[in-house]
Amino acid sequence: MSTTSTKPTLSADLTVGEIVAAWPTLARVFEQLKVDYCCGGKRPLRQVCTELRLDPVSVVALLQASVDALASAAGSELDVSAYSLTELADHIERTHHAYVKAELPRLCEMADRVARKHSWRDERLVDVAETTLALAAEMFSHMDKEEKILFPLVRQIERGASDQFHCGSIANPIRQMEDEHESAGQAVARLRELTDGFAPAEDACNTHRALLAGLAEFESDLHRHVHKENNILFPRTLQVAGNN
Repeated sequence: MSTTSTKPTLSADLTVGEIVAAWPTLARVFEQLKVDYCCGGKRPLRQVCTELRLDPVSVVALLQASVDALASAAGSELDVSAYSLTELADHIERTHHAYVKAELPRLCEMADRVARKHSWRDERLVDVAETTLALAAEMFSHMDKEEKILFPLVRQIERGASDQFHCGSIANPIRQMEDEHESAGQAVARLRELTDGFAPAEDACNTHRALLAGLAEFESDLHRHVHKENNILFPRTLQVAGNN
């Protein structure tokens, strides 16, 4: 059965991860402000604003205005904060894992094709292809470990199992997954740097444009994917494990 949760009061003292956990639609606002809410989700909004030279009062006002505007909007971002651990793990597999499995091979193929045909104009395209290929290998290994090891343990813990497994405490694989999230985030940041923010040149071919659009979409999905794990699934799993 799903659990219920009470939303906190929106303020600069909340971490950015807590904010997006309570109001998933605000992920898009943070992306526009270049605020890392997934791997950097444990930092207070006030601290992030200071680092980015943003006024925290203005940012909170912007976030509140977005919450108010989207409160009754149809098609808003799915709110998974009330999901049970099993429901959330299932959701991540059905949506984000399925998306990565379908999309990354396509992006790798396009990146290789663009590099072979157009690297004479921009030598960075070779790095784009290599980074995309390495990211795909990392993501497929990562998802396999989650689906075969971590998520089954999460489901067992929700059913009342002890926190002690062959891998030790559940905190051990969670810590490893968070490290791998950080690595994937760095790879995507590298792709953004190599492509000037996924912006095509005026003379870019259609395949190159499709590649950049796909990488930008992948970045956005990865942010939501990592956020749901780092800021919702993992902390709640540790909390439940501590009470078992």
